[in-house]
Amino acid sequence: MKMLSSAAIADVLPTRGRVFVHGAAATPHRLLEHLLANAARCEELELMHLHTMGEAAYCRPEYAGQFRCTNFFVGANVRGLLDYSRVDYLPCFLSAIPALLRGSKRPDACLLQISPPDAAGYCSLGTSVDVARTALRMAGLRIAQVNPQMPRTLGEGVVHVSEIDYGLAVDQPLSEASPERLSDTDRQIGRHIAALVDDGATLQVGIGSIPNAVLMALGDHQHLGVHTEMFSDGLLPLLQRGVVTNRHKRFHPGKTVTSFVSGTRALFDFVHANPELLFLGSDTVNDPTVIARNPQVVAINSAVEVDLSGQVCADSIGPKVISGFGGQLDFIRGAAGSAGGKAIIALQARTKHGRSRLVARLQHGAGVVTTRGDVDYLVTEYGSAQLRGKTMGERARALIQLAHPDDREGLARAWRDGG
Repeated sequence: MKMLSSAAIADVLPTRGRVFVHGAAATPHRLLEHLLANAARCEELELMHLHTMGEAAYCRPEYAGQFRCTNFFVGANVRGLLDYSRVDYLPCFLSAIPALLRGSKRPDACLLQISPPDAAGYCSLGTSVDVARTALRMAGLRIAQVNPQMPRTLGEGVVHVSEIDYGLAVDQPLSEASPERLSDTDRQIGRHIAALVDDGATLQVGIGSIPNAVLMALGDHQHLGVHTEMFSDGLLPLLQRGVVTNRHKRFHPGKTVTSFVSGTRALFDFVHANPELLFLGSDTVNDPTVIARNPQVVAINSAVEVDLSGQVCADSIGPKVISGFGGQLDFIRGAAGSAGGKAIIALQARTKHGRSRLVARLQHGAGVVTTRGDVDYLVTEYGSAQLRGKTMGERARALIQLAHPDDREGLARAWRDGG
């Protein structure tokens, strides 16, 4: 790795082709700033990434002709700029993105954020190994900002300096995501889900108010395991208090397995050089056959809306994409293959505007992330229902009872009229 100054880094940044950008807390803001400062030199440079943090200025209309953006997952900073042309979304399971990076979406270059090298010359991809490790291996040009505030995580994110072509020294805080405030409704959903989790279960949890409410409700459980694509601060109390021991896992027993983390500085400090944590690529962590090796997998995911047949829309509001496939179906199918596994879709019964999220039919243009053939448990603040093995009519009747009481009669009527 050749270290360059801020003035010299501009001369090696790519100006055309396809570039992978490290995501989440590892977003390389300084390198992106230099790229924007030299936008006049760029010609249809395609930037590819999972969700990034901070302003995605390269997606703004004034950079038409210089930059295009391919999102594997749509973050809040990009949602308002999606035009499905220059700023586009590529639907893909998280487990399959590494294969794309090895094939039709092979990057010409990658922009990363890594920890400084140790005495033996090894750095770390830190908070996000996910698909970044594959991008690093496949890219012809590898540029990294080297930041002492990036934690050193253990596993497949360990990178030797010989694997990086150019480095830029920075010392700046990572992008943080503060925990969402929990409502009484979130807490009630969390309690319903916790009742479905047995001691010794292996958890997949994400980020957000409902996952955090579930984790808060698991404090009296014993010997839980964690195999999850990502986690945030909400898991820390269970790890620190010994509720999570990973004792009963079959895939890396004794280790909490993940591919990336997103949260606060307290989380980044916890994962730094922590031998109990193992960061692996998404093609391993999200592989349903790998997930299923663990017993009693409980996969907990969210939804935008669910129809009365059990179809789950999780990535769009109508036709407007707001997130992505992520790993929802990877873990639902992994849980289905796990001995004693349970896959849970959790959502509040109503939107903040009072619209029912359990619907007779999905909104026009809404995408289906989890099919009615894959759905297992569904949970709202009004209880839980297992849909696997139930007929269409049985599902509809069960789901109507999970809706807000004021919405049940209308849903029952819509089911009768349209069923």
